[in-house]
Amino acid sequence: MSEATQRLVATPGKVMSHSSETLDEIQEVNQSYLLLAQRLLREDRATGMARMGVSAPLADLLADLTLAQTGKLAASNQLLCRFRFDDHAVLSMLADKADAHVPAHPHAALVTASQPVQQTA
Repeated sequence: MSEATQRLVATPGKVMSHSSETLDEIQEVNQSYLLLAQRLLREDRATGMARMGVSAPLADLLADLTLAQTGKLAASNQLLCRFRFDDHAVLSMLADKADAHVPAHPHAALVTASQPVQQTA
């Protein structure tokens, strides 16, 4: 058993505290994400859809959520957002700070925009 695991087993209250703290943080991220998504879609639907990589039906659903529905969704223990950068090259390009003179963000935005929109079931 690793030293870190031994410390967690020896202090079960800390495990619950960390779990509770993590759940609170997930819910906070969910709330922020949903509110941002709604604002983006209301300000400029097409740009919001492109920035989030969502389909038109999902954009409609997000934009039409009531405050109560947003709160209920945000209370989930699962993150509602996910990384769009499944392509290692795109993520590396955005994170690379080695060549500060070459703007990576515009190129990465073009590559990301060319990726297909995620479909929901």
